[in-house]
Amino acid sequence: MWSRQQLEQHSVDMRQFIDFRQSTLDNGMRIIEAYNSSGLTFTILPDRGLDIWQASYNGQSLTWIAQNSPFPPDFGLTWLRQFNGGLLTTCGLTHVGPPEADDLTGERRDLHGLYSRLRAADISISREWKDDQTYAAELRGVVCETALFGEQLRLERTYTLILGEPTIQIHDTIANIGDVSTPLMVLYHLNVGYPLVAAGTRLFTASETVVPRDAEAQKGFDRWPEYESGTPGYAEQVFFHRVKAGQDGASEALLSRGDFGLAFRWDTRALPYLTQWKNIRQGIYVSGVEPANCIPEGRNRARQSGRLAMIEAGERREFSVSMSALGRKEAVESCREHIGQLDVTGRAVQKCDLSGYPG
Repeated sequence: MWSRQQLEQHSVDMRQFIDFRQSTLDNGMRIIEAYNSSGLTFTILPDRGLDIWQASYNGQSLTWIAQNSPFPPDFGLTWLRQFNGGLLTTCGLTHVGPPEADDLTGERRDLHGLYSRLRAADISISREWKDDQTYAAELRGVVCETALFGEQLRLERTYTLILGEPTIQIHDTIANIGDVSTPLMVLYHLNVGYPLVAAGTRLFTASETVVPRDAEAQKGFDRWPEYESGTPGYAEQVFFHRVKAGQDGASEALLSRGDFGLAFRWDTRALPYLTQWKNIRQGIYVSGVEPANCIPEGRNRARQSGRLAMIEAGERREFSVSMSALGRKEAVESCREHIGQLDVTGRAVQKCDLSGYPG
């Protein structure tokens, strides 16, 4: 975008062009506004797992938000009552899926686990030139899911912005600092809304297999890549994808309409599953592209099927996801061509077990 020489000739503070800016709302919630001269802006919620709430590109919203959100964390309310919408809602870390009572212990678990109601600590911001052409701003924080005599999981999250690039890079390291093996279910609920998702929007993936979750999804299976206008009473449809990945283990997807798109990239070696959530209901018009290490089926069914991942005492796992806003026809077409090439040359992810579906 600009060289180091150009910027130092005309500015004394790089926060003029890129930054993470911390503040507090009237309801007491901390927020961090991410700003990049690329045209990409978004709001991070430290009190809701360092997830992303509102996001926009060149003034156009990328996501959907709930009325009166963002909500302070409240374990007395259900996950659905606490759902902010927003570009990222992390699900997990020990349960992803519907509410359930554990088959073995009787423990009750709400939809998609505890993570999105956990508060982050040790937040820090760094800014530096990587070389004479690349300036980066990074935000780091720690979120812990912990219980006395229970799980002891520690997630370290890093957001990276590169000056001039409309991309959000997310890197998570999850460590089991306890002394027993613990279930590990992690899903990145990436939520996209109007005007990016609208009548005519299409999802592009390099998928070897697409499977409807249930009878409701089966009704729309022949139209799974296509999105329609907001529809009163629409019942959500969910599809599971076995994607293909390149030699580096990465797979990609694209939601686009015309010359506007949002591209997704993730490491399938850690996140072998992809869930597509279609929810084009009037008003609550929000759909998801969701890389994960699991199917959002709950811990009971995952255990019964042999799909339940465990993280051993002392073990660390790393997860990487990125999103890039595309605002030009050429960029959208290039991304579509790349996904098409990946569909031809990529290899199907082997650790994606979709047996038992449609259910």
